[in-house]
Amino acid sequence: MALGVPACMWPRGLTARSLPPWQALGSLCSPWAAPRVGPLPPAPAMVRISKPKTFQAYLDDCHRRYSCAHCRAHLANHDDLISKSFQGSQGRAYLFNSVVNVGCGPAEERVLLTGLHAVADIHCENCKTTLGWKYEQAFESSQKYKEGKYIIELNHMIKDNGWD
Repeated sequence: MALGVPACMWPRGLTARSLPPWQALGSLCSPWAAPRVGPLPPAPAMVRISKPKTFQAYLDDCHRRYSCAHCRAHLANHDDLISKSFQGSQGRAYLFNSVVNVGCGPAEERVLLTGLHAVADIHCENCKTTLGWKYEQAFESSQKYKEGKYIIELNHMIKDNGWD
């Protein structure tokens, strides 16, 4: 309480750090006050203000899109969908040309239904849920079209905006 006014009522932009010490601590250390003997009283508890969720990328509102089923972060436009006939580790999955708001883990070799591939797990950047994987390298020539593409499992995404 500086100047006898709670911090929540201070003008915007004014903080305890922008005040001289004797104002920030009120009368406890006014330059005119008598020296204090003994320890200072405990500091007031800090109030943590939570921010609203923000995503790294937002997809256009005019397009049909897919979002994370857990936090609603945008993941992909319907225009980037390549195929709906893929199998993920937990059920059906879609293959996308590009995605947003996802992070990639380290690549590792896995034997999938279509052969040996180097893949990296992908997760939602907002809620950290594992969504599927990215094809880093395909070792069979018939599977090279998958390189650089993304698999997202259906149980981790929802249809969002513009679906009838």
